[in-house]
Amino acid sequence: MGHEALQSLYPFLHGGKQDAGKLEAALLDAVRLKAEDSVAVKRAFFERNGAKVVAMAHALAAVYQQGGRLYTMGNGGSSCDATHIAVEFGHPITAGRPALAAVSLVADTAMLTAVGNDVGIDHIFVRPLIAQARRGDGLIGVSTSGNSANLLAAFSTARRLGVATFGLSGHDGGAMARSVDLDHCLVVESDSVHRVQETHVAIYHILWDLVHTLLADERGGLEAKP
Repeated sequence: MGHEALQSLYPFLHGGKQDAGKLEAALLDAVRLKAEDSVAVKRAFFERNGAKVVAMAHALAAVYQQGGRLYTMGNGGSSCDATHIAVEFGHPITAGRPALAAVSLVADTAMLTAVGNDVGIDHIFVRPLIAQARRGDGLIGVSTSGNSANLLAAFSTARRLGVATFGLSGHDGGAMARSVDLDHCLVVESDSVHRVQETHVAIYHILWDLVHTLLADERGGLEAKP
């Protein structure tokens, strides 16, 4: 592309200013296109993976049926999703849904920084998992790439401890999708980190609801005890 064409596309890079009217129209169009893409990615995922979501919900419910608890982990934005998952299970806002034990492994900054500093970042989830997790518990890891070394190390440890393992990944699933250490891995096939993250939120909200539905009979209905 020639210099003049580039300058017309990006005038602000050459000391010029963008046309305000054209910019506003482009921004509005971007809102529409990104929203449509977000919906399309979610629709495609659930159409392809509905049965896998239900299978994961059954496995998560089994963790609670045998008295276990759920541990969550992730890095960066996915660490926020990991904590969000733990809060959803531990503090349900829907009436009639009892609290289910869930612990975010990213919440203890002292432990994370201690292990990261003294041993290495690849071990930040392994060490607390060894200290706290017991056979029959569950571990869910969130990664947009599926290649986070510290998640993979924790999944390997969880496997040895007899902990059920669950993953939410993106793109082609990365190493998580190919790992023998994961019992279940849901992959959002998108090259956009944002679309993957948005779909992850929808997935774990649906999983939360399905788990409570599967546990409802055992607690005598949705009229939860305090």
